[in-house]
Amino acid sequence: MRRYSVSSPEPAANQGTRNDWATLKTLFPYLWAYKWRMLLALMFLIGAKLANVGVPLLLKELVDRMTITPDHPRALLVLPLGILIAYGLLRLSTTMFTELREFVFAKVTQRAVRTIALKVFRHLHALSLRFHLNRQTGGMTRDMERGTRGISSLVSYTLYSILPTLVEISLVIGYLFLHYDKWFALIAVVALLLYIGFTVAVTEWRTHFRRTMNDLDSRANTRAVDSLINYETVKYFGNEDFEAQRYDQSLKTWETAAVKSQTSLSLLNTGQSAIIAIAVTLILWRATQGVIDGTMSLGDLVLVNAFMIQLYIPLNFLGVIYREIKQSLADMERLFGLLDQHREVADAPTAQPLQVHGAEVRFSKVNFSYEAKRQILFDVDFAIPAGTTTAVVGHSGSGKSTLSRLLFRFYDVNDGGISIDGQDLRSVTQASLRKAIGIVPQDTVLFNDTIEYNIAYGRPGATREQIVAVAKAAYIHDFIESLPDGYATMVGERGLKLSGGEKQRVAIARTLLKDPAILIFDEATSALDSRSEQAIQAQLKEIARNRTTLVIAHRLSTIADAAQILVLDHGRIIERGTHAELLGRDGAYAQMWARQQARRDEGSGSPGSADAARPAAA
Repeated sequence: MRRYSVSSPEPAANQGTRNDWATLKTLFPYLWAYKWRMLLALMFLIGAKLANVGVPLLLKELVDRMTITPDHPRALLVLPLGILIAYGLLRLSTTMFTELREFVFAKVTQRAVRTIALKVFRHLHALSLRFHLNRQTGGMTRDMERGTRGISSLVSYTLYSILPTLVEISLVIGYLFLHYDKWFALIAVVALLLYIGFTVAVTEWRTHFRRTMNDLDSRANTRAVDSLINYETVKYFGNEDFEAQRYDQSLKTWETAAVKSQTSLSLLNTGQSAIIAIAVTLILWRATQGVIDGTMSLGDLVLVNAFMIQLYIPLNFLGVIYREIKQSLADMERLFGLLDQHREVADAPTAQPLQVHGAEVRFSKVNFSYEAKRQILFDVDFAIPAGTTTAVVGHSGSGKSTLSRLLFRFYDVNDGGISIDGQDLRSVTQASLRKAIGIVPQDTVLFNDTIEYNIAYGRPGATREQIVAVAKAAYIHDFIESLPDGYATMVGERGLKLSGGEKQRVAIARTLLKDPAILIFDEATSALDSRSEQAIQAQLKEIARNRTTLVIAHRLSTIADAAQILVLDHGRIIERGTHAELLGRDGAYAQMWARQQARRDEGSGSPGSADAARPAAA
């Protein structure tokens, strides 16, 4: 067999360390995919601003030519009608170009948001089990929510506010420079530079407040979601007040950061308003002086005043927009930080779909550890011949569940290899591998949807008849039919509305519907009563007939007829053979069997109840 060596996983990317340019560079390709729409939108943007700047020019023309006496033959028809009609058309053109720009670019923004959100979602599903065991679901979903919203906000603010304002400022300053005293353009440019410099400096200083608020908000949301998911545990121990105190502690630190953010915002707004007020005052003073000196007409005064009014609002708003853009970039950092997470388990570039001919499974001298300092499996070597059943038994923590995780390739082995029909798992695609394997876990987790949806999850698109057939095979059909809503019954968060046995039978039905070539039963009947267990065990044996089956068991009576039984102890196979062979050796397996028989004879509960209570994560 071909040997593989797997290096230790790369450290996950630290979220929040990307700079703004890196974030924009990541976003740009998603927008540039619609470059013609982007260019057309920019053309409409420029057209709207040209029309907007033309309005004050018409006002100047109207005021200057109104010196014509009222009895002048052109006064009524030419001046008022011609200029007023042109004024109205320019106003209409501004709105028309603006709406056309938004109409053309709307698809670009929403498609970019959709594409990135889907990519992040797929990437999260592609990450290893190690990442998801360490994740904080509440904070991660909040990061996704804020990040996708930040993309829409960034594009909207940039295209609809920043660029139009910059275009208009350039046109106005250029006109003032060409047609009036250079002081007008100088005052406008100095005010603009001071305004931008002050805004950027203070906003950069404020950005860490926003990042802190994001971190604290995610932490508070994580605690809230985790507490609500574990609602029953909170109730069991009467820790409602404790959970409320923990949540309030997170909200308290968030409140402190939010107050600092708001007070610094007030400082920023005050400084921006002061710069704008001084600049407008100086420009109007120069314009008024020009009228007095005769170098400017009343129309020029009106023009300069109109320019300042048109610039004042968007320029003042520019500061608000810049802050929003910085906030959006901070939110997007965390979203793209999820994309930076290293895919510990990935398909090889040359990976091919798994070809199942008989489904022989082989573990070849497998060594594995979740952490470098704690090895779980040591030279595990065995084969499951096609169409046979192999059972694995051992004390909790011996490494039994790890075998199923490695077979599903949730992790890659550190040394050795695992193959199906001679194909190393690392040389085939993960999708085809997992399509060939079905599992009935001990701890079944269901989606907060209907029973029918959860059964059909084994094969999306299955017919109602197929769903009912596997439900009958799993002995759950009659129970479902007895419910008021039948197959449309909602199972609740993680399936908590169903009992443990009912959830396990749903899991069995789901696996039956998948119809895999390889089966894994991880204590598949541990949550069932004795009567149901006997019925399900007979059904599972029928299901496993002619299939390659791995049974992880605690109750030895359920695997007595397995073709091969492996005894694991601290990650090593210490015994192997059939039930009769292992009993004859009077070793570890025989001792386990004797203890379970003694418990049953003493009537202390179901066979192996102590061993089967809760398997530890192996």
